[in-house]
Amino acid sequence: MATKNYKLLIVESPSKAKTIGKYLGDEYVVRASVGHVRDLPKSNKKAIDIPAGFVPHYEISKGKAEVVHEIESLAKKADEVLLATDPDREGEAISWHIAETCGLKKPQRIVFHEITKNAVEEALKHPRVIDDNLVKAQEARRVLDRLVGYDLSGLIWKKVRYGLSAGRVQSPALRIIMEREREIRAFVPEAYWTLTARFKTRDGNELEMSCVEEPREESVVKNILNVGRNSPWYIRDVKESEVSRAPKAPFITSTLQQAASSRFGFAPSRTMGIAQKLYERGLITYMRTDSTTLSKDALGTIYGEITKRYGKDAVSPRTFTTKSKNAQEAHEAIRPTNISKHSMGVNPEEKKLYELIWARTIASQMTDAKLARTTILANVKEGAIPNFSITGSRVIIPGWLAADPNARGEDVELPKVAVDEMLTLLEIADQAKFTEPPGRYSEAGLVKELEKRGIGRPSTYASIIKTIVDRGYVTKEGKALKPTDTGDVVSSFLEKNFENYISDSFTAEMEDKLDDIANGDREYVKTLKEFYGPFSKDVKEKDKLDKITTLGDADPQHTCPKCGDVMVIKLSKNGKFLSCKKYPECDGARTIDGTELQGPRDTGELCPKCEKANLVEREGRFGRFIACASYPKCKFIKKDETGALGNHTGVPCPVCKKGFMTERKGRFGIFYSCTNYPDCKNAIKARPTGNYCTYKKMDGTTCGALMMDGTKTIPERCSDKTCPMHNPHKLAK
Repeated sequence: MATKNYKLLIVESPSKAKTIGKYLGDEYVVRASVGHVRDLPKSNKKAIDIPAGFVPHYEISKGKAEVVHEIESLAKKADEVLLATDPDREGEAISWHIAETCGLKKPQRIVFHEITKNAVEEALKHPRVIDDNLVKAQEARRVLDRLVGYDLSGLIWKKVRYGLSAGRVQSPALRIIMEREREIRAFVPEAYWTLTARFKTRDGNELEMSCVEEPREESVVKNILNVGRNSPWYIRDVKESEVSRAPKAPFITSTLQQAASSRFGFAPSRTMGIAQKLYERGLITYMRTDSTTLSKDALGTIYGEITKRYGKDAVSPRTFTTKSKNAQEAHEAIRPTNISKHSMGVNPEEKKLYELIWARTIASQMTDAKLARTTILANVKEGAIPNFSITGSRVIIPGWLAADPNARGEDVELPKVAVDEMLTLLEIADQAKFTEPPGRYSEAGLVKELEKRGIGRPSTYASIIKTIVDRGYVTKEGKALKPTDTGDVVSSFLEKNFENYISDSFTAEMEDKLDDIANGDREYVKTLKEFYGPFSKDVKEKDKLDKITTLGDADPQHTCPKCGDVMVIKLSKNGKFLSCKKYPECDGARTIDGTELQGPRDTGELCPKCEKANLVEREGRFGRFIACASYPKCKFIKKDETGALGNHTGVPCPVCKKGFMTERKGRFGIFYSCTNYPDCKNAIKARPTGNYCTYKKMDGTTCGALMMDGTKTIPERCSDKTCPMHNPHKLAK
């Protein structure tokens, strides 16, 4: 409860509010806006008033009315209102939206990059007004994204397929993935051979060495094998050198996402979610940054911790150059707020990420690691074939690797050998291989590429990837990002018709212009006019394009399964398929690899609703069903009274008592539902047994829900999740 005299401090998240609330006394009331309190409406018609100067019309976000009302009420009674949202453009914009929506009078803005008692108290000493330039930059980004997204998406709906979409920064990211995919498709593999040999040294140690060349001709391979098997082997050379490995800079947003992906397999969005929680609990500094700088106070504590753990000689003060010329999202790199804490977090994922950040921060201020690198070359005495080699290394002085040993990689320590020492050949073998195309981008690789090309900013990398995956333009196969058929078609359409707007240079230049607005060096309206005038004109001109119903001719070997005519490639919501060129006169179809697609099967039964068309059996995402052939004009669906289209269980539905529980197939697997659907929507996950739950409730009534198959240890369980018999193990405890 608020005291009579208090100051209201507003942050974004409840977790952040809880942490800050612990640091401040009773004179402060801390509340969370739970993110944005308002946004552009979904309808583009009334979202932005372009003639008036690209004026956005905001609406209170769904579910935020109560939050706004509470802030308004508390603000009226508060002596002072402080806005402490995140220290970036979006945070500045959220503060401005809160102030505008809640009618705050002269609110103060405070900024901190770590949620610690000292940082919050220091920020309270330096309040300022909301930075209009930062707000305008964020608003310009939001308006640009809306204009581009709606105009391009609307055109793609008309010309390609309904429901598709495009975005200002997502489309360039998709283009990058597609460019790599075309390289892979165009790649012509060539055969080559690798050769390996196992030897025993005079001291009894084994060495497995590889040929320094990879022959492309089988005759060369046979010659190497023949000479190798019939000649004595010797150590040709031993090269030893000392190399230094310098530590990397402390983490910024992109490098944290890349390292977490490589080490732990975390997706960028997952990494940012974990980092957000660590930040809100006051464990790390702000995680959206492209600055590698560490504050003087932080450096002092880091040097002390290194001295304490590894000795004074391990300290090596370093500064790192920030690659981004507009690094302004935060003043520091990502680091722990308390460097003496090596491991923090409430779950294994948080601990992993925290320890990674801690190790990188400490390592960045330590001495170089010294390694001894040894390369051994072997050959037959005459040297008539290419050398065989092996390289190994060992750590002489660990330096920064003491703090981050997982960055070391695998070291192979080699035995001591001398030049001209004879070797005993144990085995020599070849393996035929083919050259491989360039690999697809991983999420970490794409983040690195986006950063390199200047596309997006630290706060957008994760959302860019998530968006193109969620839209179905890209799928993840292991760590690789592979474009779908839909992604291919959309990207190809945009590249052909809007090449300028999804190019690297245009996208990066627009980011620079947004930075200029944030710095007060460009005008909001002028920037949007310069872009939207030519862009909207191009969109209108492309509206004259013919609708893309056909993506090209199919392979001549695949003819229509019904009429035998040629086929063409088309796009459906499930990807590319082959369609008869005579469609709609002939509806013959095949999968993209040539397998015949079965269309609706005529039952010969007249539709009882429209009495104009027959009923046909179709395949839906929940299995087979019978409906009117004239859909969508007639939406009649025949109720499955007997379960003939599914695996009939014979168990009556306990809800409507008219239908029977029948096996169905849905997008999440097999389930059982009433044949009286859609009038009865009773459904359960596991197969019903025909028994009913006899559990006695506290009020004396019986549960009576249908029992379903359980596990090996629990033969049956109640279908009602609220019933204790749904999980008897829990009941037993």
